[in-house]
Order: sequence, then C-alpha cells, then structure tokens
Amino acid sequence: MRALVVVGVLALLALTFVITALLRDSQRGSASGDACPAGFKRANVVLRETKDIKINVLNATDTAGLAASVATDFKNRKFQIVKQGNDKKRVDSVAVLRFGPKGVGSAHLLKAYFLNEAEDEYDPNRDDDTVDVVIGNSYTQLATTTEVNQALSAAGAPTPPPGSCADKSGA
Repeated sequence: MRALVVVGVLALLALTFVITALLRDSQRGSASGDACPAGFKRANVVLRETKDIKINVLNATDTAGLAASVATDFKNRKFQIVKQGNDKKRVDSVAVLRFGPKGVGSAHLLKAYFLNEAEDEYDPNRDDDTVDVVIGNSYTQLATTTEVNQALSAAGAPTPPPGSCADKSGA
C-alpha cells in the first residue's frame, strides 16, 4: 500500500511540474519560423519536383542555338520551359540563376544541375515563381541525375536570401 502512495505522489508531482513548465513557457504562441520581420519577403524554400518548376532559358554567349539546346535538355528532364532566347548581357561563368522570393527552392534545385557552380541573382521585388537560367561561356553540359543528387546533398537545404524569411508552405 505504501508503494502505491509513493507512486501516486510522484505521479502528481510530475504532472504538476509539466503543467507549470507549459504555463511558464516563454516561447508559447510563437511557432518556429512563423515570425517574419517587417519589410522581409517570404521566400519559398520548398524543393519542388521538376515538373512543377518553370524556367526561362537564356543564352548569354556567342554560341548560336545554345538556349534551344539547353531548353531541350531541361524539357527532357520534365521542367516547364516558359521561354527561350538570348540575354542582353554576356556571362563568363557557367550560368546565372535569376529569381524572386517564390523561386528560391526552384533555383536551389536548378543550381544542382550546374554542380552548384551557377551564380544566384536574387530580386526581392520579382513576383513570379519562374527562374531565369542564363547560360554562360563556361557552360559545358547539365549534370547527370547522380551528379544532381550529390550536388543537392552537398548544398544542403535551401535557405532564404538576406532580407527574406523561410516560407515552407509551398505557396
């Protein structure tokens, strides 16, 4: 009988401790990642499937037909090609990815197709989820599926650019 009383008292103390801890919790009411400072844009950091990613493929080299060729490669990998053509300025790097807050996760995935060597150009005022893929002079080919997976693993999870906060809702 004494053992039951001792266990009952311990259970009551544990319950009291848990209730007190919950009531005094200073983080109550604030969900992780929900607070976005004033003036910050919400950046969609969700990695989408290729079939859900819209891209514009632009050629920033002197090689004729490069945008069409790369667009075909992306289309064969199930990306949505919105448009293709030439860019206004030349790019010496492998590629430049231009995107806004709604395209952060998509750009993160696209960067893996360039083995994480593409440069990011984030525009906080861009309202669409399309990513401009600007092919540069150092481009040779898109990565294989295995190389893309390795590049994604090396890059880690997408992070919101400076001046933005993560929106994981996929909106």
